[in-house]
Amino acid sequence: METTRKFTKEEIENALAAFADEERYGVILRAKGIVAGADGKWLHFDFVPEESSVREGTAMVIGRLCVIGANINEEAIKALFA
Repeated sequence: METTRKFTKEEIENALAAFADEERYGVILRAKGIVAGADGKWLHFDFVPEESSVREGTAMVIGRLCVIGANINEEAIKALFA
């Protein structure tokens, strides 16, 4: 999915932590992305169950993220990153 929304590091960390809720989001096995930061920098993130990281990185034209898993609730994930 693509997004033009700007995020803080804390917002991304909270979104990744929310993936633990399998009833709401499905079984998330992997997620990664690059999104615009609220401070004008770009945030790169990676997630696997019980481990995630958020760091500053190179710029992109638009924010993008990919989520891989089973029984994924796409609408709930879109709302989380909308």
